[in-house]
Amino acid sequence: MRLDHVSYAVSNSELGSTVNRLGTLLGSTFRDGGVHPRFGTRNFVLPLAGGSYVEVVAPLDHPATDSAPFGKAVKARAEEGGGWLGWVVGVDDITGWEQRLGRPAAQGHRVRPDGFDLRWKQIGVLDLMADPQLPYFLAWEVAADQRPGAGGGTTPAFERLEISGDRDQVLTWIGGSDQHDPLEEVAVDWVDADEPGVVAVHFTCAGGTVRID
Repeated sequence: MRLDHVSYAVSNSELGSTVNRLGTLLGSTFRDGGVHPRFGTRNFVLPLAGGSYVEVVAPLDHPATDSAPFGKAVKARAEEGGGWLGWVVGVDDITGWEQRLGRPAAQGHRVRPDGFDLRWKQIGVLDLMADPQLPYFLAWEVAADQRPGAGGGTTPAFERLEISGDRDQVLTWIGGSDQHDPLEEVAVDWVDADEPGVVAVHFTCAGGTVRID
């Protein structure tokens, strides 16, 4: 299993200050990711070691924000005060997940400030909204060197997740088996909290471990 990225949702008015705050904590600078026109959102991204990344995303005043599942999820989290929206598993082929869930994946794209049209497919956001401990799944339709996680150095690096939830339920959702436990490939601390979902993310930075809740 590959952890593609983790998403932190905030209101549009708090996007700039949150990007600056998290960038300072992690000792690195976020990139302007641009607008997701089909989802009604906008993001900034920070590449991590190994090709993963952190996304700070905000809802826009756009019709898609209230119709697309991802836009609705971002808006709802922002209206709750902001924070970790969820974690995303990268897959090579999304068709198996479409068959399993019985619905087509959503086509995503955004044009970066440099003009490159970044494209992908994603599925499972509706399930994330219903149960925030669950990841959703994403398959990129561009080369690895054009993805948001490209270009990261040795730090910052993803270290582990703190998730409030049921490990067995998450493992069943991901599709583990007796022979293969995919959660062993992503370090997760299972914690108790009032609500299910990502509680905090730990990063290895130049000065040591940084925990962001």
